[in-house]
Amino acid sequence: METRSGKVSVTTENIFPVIRQWLYSDKDIFIRELVSNCSDAVSKHKRLVEIGKAEAFDGDYRVDVIFDDKEKTIKFIDNGIGMSAEEIDKYINQIAFSGAIDFVTKYQEQSTDKSGIIGHFGLGFYSAFMVADEVTILSKSFVKDEPAVMWKSEDGMEYEVSDGVKETQGTEITLKLSEDAQAMFTDTEIQSILAKYCSFMPVDLYYTNANKKAEASVDENGEETEEISEEKPINNKEPLWTKMPKDCTDEDYIEFYHNVFNDMRDPLFWIHLNMDYPFTLQGILYFPKTDNVYQSLEGRIKIYNHQVFVADNIEEIIPEFLFLLRGCLDCSDLPLNVSRSALQQDEYVKKLSGHIIRKVSDRLNDLFKKERESYEKYWSDISVFVKYGMMREAKFNEKCKDICLFKTVDGAFKTVKELTEGKDTVKYTSDPKSQAAYIEMAKKEGFDVVILDEEIDNNFISFLEYNHSDVHFKRVDSELSGEMQDEDTTNKFRDFFRGALSNDNLEVSAMAMGDAKLPAFIRETEEARRMKEMREQFKRMSTGKEDDPYKDLDSMFPVKQDLVINTDNPLISKLSALISLGTKTEECNRLAVHVYDQARLAHGSLDSEGLTRFLEYNSELLAQSADNI
Repeated sequence: METRSGKVSVTTENIFPVIRQWLYSDKDIFIRELVSNCSDAVSKHKRLVEIGKAEAFDGDYRVDVIFDDKEKTIKFIDNGIGMSAEEIDKYINQIAFSGAIDFVTKYQEQSTDKSGIIGHFGLGFYSAFMVADEVTILSKSFVKDEPAVMWKSEDGMEYEVSDGVKETQGTEITLKLSEDAQAMFTDTEIQSILAKYCSFMPVDLYYTNANKKAEASVDENGEETEEISEEKPINNKEPLWTKMPKDCTDEDYIEFYHNVFNDMRDPLFWIHLNMDYPFTLQGILYFPKTDNVYQSLEGRIKIYNHQVFVADNIEEIIPEFLFLLRGCLDCSDLPLNVSRSALQQDEYVKKLSGHIIRKVSDRLNDLFKKERESYEKYWSDISVFVKYGMMREAKFNEKCKDICLFKTVDGAFKTVKELTEGKDTVKYTSDPKSQAAYIEMAKKEGFDVVILDEEIDNNFISFLEYNHSDVHFKRVDSELSGEMQDEDTTNKFRDFFRGALSNDNLEVSAMAMGDAKLPAFIRETEEARRMKEMREQFKRMSTGKEDDPYKDLDSMFPVKQDLVINTDNPLISKLSALISLGTKTEECNRLAVHVYDQARLAHGSLDSEGLTRFLEYNSELLAQSADNI
């Protein structure tokens, strides 16, 4: 073959600078692209053998990546289909793909995303020029008697094609690394990139450091010899998601989870996705144990294309709330190489996303109906996921609204339907220990008091009330049962406690509360509590500056709490008599403050100053009791 020179054919001379710009942000992507090309070449030859268009390959298919630090080269070698001179001219020399101008317009003007163009127009190979001063292709087609061919270029534009010397089918691509790339791509870095992108590639992948000396050892005669370690592929070409669920054991799933996510805790349970229609989708989604629900969600849902890693957490494919899970999804039919904006509009992607949501909700429903006891055990770990998912996705909410559980103070787990049988109200507490007195009263009224102590709960109960207008959530301190006293009795206690506490704005009510144990309670309506929660949220947003719109939160969201006096309590009866007599005013005032502090303590709203005062007075009372023994 006569050596000839030429220039890569493009429909616009601006195309290559655009490619450079788009590939610049992910320089390591060239390794994924070139290894993927090698894998594709093997897959194509396998397919030709299957349909009788090629002779069976004599040996094992493989892909090799060889790094030579001395020569400053990286080689990518496969024994797949190979290319002829004509095919190199067609697939390498002509980036004159249809719509090149549209491509430039689309990626220069219509999108700000810098990911996802590689491979879209067969540009994966050209990613090599982001890191190489020279790229060489040596290839021999599987077609019998087809001569080998050599292609060489320094910039991806000017090239030289000549006869090559190669005895076996396949392709060998050699990159002469640029000075910048030499510093960037070390032996360790290349191995890390291969592990990231190619751990599950469907062809045996081997990595070699050409300069690494064989390990020295001593033979039985005491002489030093060189021992070559057994060659092993660095990938697992049959990841668990490629198998049928019936062929996988629990141990298999757990081991795979540990290996992929470096989490030594066992997952709670999982969903194995394996379908060919209407989508080609394989994968495993795990429900992990979670100590901290606000930990980083990066890298939790890994997206693969034909077993080659593409990206983490692609929101257009995976709904955001599913990032609370962990998993691997192989979506071979997805248009992963187009812009994110295009993905958002793609009907296929929308249907796939909906299907994944349905599969997750179906798994949860199946657990709830068939393994309720196990589902309840998992609830503390999955509750935030379910609640957040219901708030974020209407379809998920519809599927899961009847299996959302609430843990009661007695340790039972119940749904809203189970909690509201014969009622329209769910009573809850955010602090079971400090609100024990309130809880006891609510239980006597026939309520199963639930615990809502997660940050998401305030928004979640508002969401439920909006979507289920017949259900109301009220904290145990928002309503107190009993008989309201007459106006005179109420006014007497109001005037007395306001004076004793030096607080003319204190709201005071008097109520006969039967056998309720405390002499007084703090009542905070559900509306007031939610306003206080908003106050705290805005407080976190406050800047403290003069123009801060949240600087006057006290007037925007005033604290509203009522002191309810239990007139059936013996202490209050005695105090009432002393108030009427007008005697022992100082002692009565101190007792009134103590009653108020005790009510706030039981409510969970007593501040440090009040707690100190309460404990000091309580110590005096104990000392007096000791003197009377």
